[in-house]
Amino acid sequence: MDISVIVPLYNEAESLPELHAWIKRVMDANGFTYEIIFVNDGSTDSSWTVIERLAAENPEVKGIKFRRNYGKSPALYCGFHRAEGDVVITMDADLQDSPDEIPELRRMIVEDGYDLVSGYKQKRYDPLSKTIPTKLFNATARKVSGIKNLHDFNCGLKAYRRDVIKNIEVYGEMHRYIPYLAKNAGFDKIGEKVVHHQARKYGKTKFGLDRFVNGYLDLLSLWFLSRFGLKPMHVFGLLGTLMFFFGFIAVIVVGANKLYALANGIPARLVTDSPYFYISLTMMILGTQLFVAGFLGDLISRSSEQRNNYQIEKEI
Repeated sequence: MDISVIVPLYNEAESLPELHAWIKRVMDANGFTYEIIFVNDGSTDSSWTVIERLAAENPEVKGIKFRRNYGKSPALYCGFHRAEGDVVITMDADLQDSPDEIPELRRMIVEDGYDLVSGYKQKRYDPLSKTIPTKLFNATARKVSGIKNLHDFNCGLKAYRRDVIKNIEVYGEMHRYIPYLAKNAGFDKIGEKVVHHQARKYGKTKFGLDRFVNGYLDLLSLWFLSRFGLKPMHVFGLLGTLMFFFGFIAVIVVGANKLYALANGIPARLVTDSPYFYISLTMMILGTQLFVAGFLGDLISRSSEQRNNYQIEKEI
């Protein structure tokens, strides 16, 4: 099969027939063999009824229905698991992504050799309250991930080589960072294509401003896991050792000052009256706790089944 198109959706019943017809028209015009996987993320409208009707009338249509709303990442994860195409295309169901981009996205994967191609909505039909935070978010994501050539990490329109989606795990709200996940899995041939963006035709957006806060927290989590996920002792142990060392030196300095004053008959207050004494003890306690946290993290990491799950490209 040439292409699998995965469409996660939540309450998009009005747009589904038009989106299906559009995708079908593009696929038939290019002679592709394909499947369309609609993932119904707990919709409360008639979305599933529409998907059932489309599937009954069109053999290329497949559907997955969640019992409740889990989010876009779980929807993509299930769609990736079921996809059978050599090239996998993801797009949103709100008709803001154009299926006319599919042939060129596939060509970039098949002929240009990219592992992943992300869409770039250079001209957006969104309010400033969405576009300005998006620019800041993408600038941060480029800096942290090291993928300098991407301008729109969260664009729903992407193309993947089949191997990519079978070797990454999209969970939580990590759909924003699929290029980063792919890079961490060893798929570093990541490209970008400027794509056409259309104004929403039906319904309203399902994402609020909280996605920007959650996005930064997820990015921090992903960065930490990619750097120290299998070696937590390297960060917690180092920080704990340094904090304990400086705290211990500070305690010695406080005690030495007291002994010096006593030896020379200089009036001096009790060591326990000095705030530096308590600061030093606190540093030593925190340093010990950080070191123990790193040690326990290392023990947990060693027992993980994924510890030696390396990405092997070829064997002979």
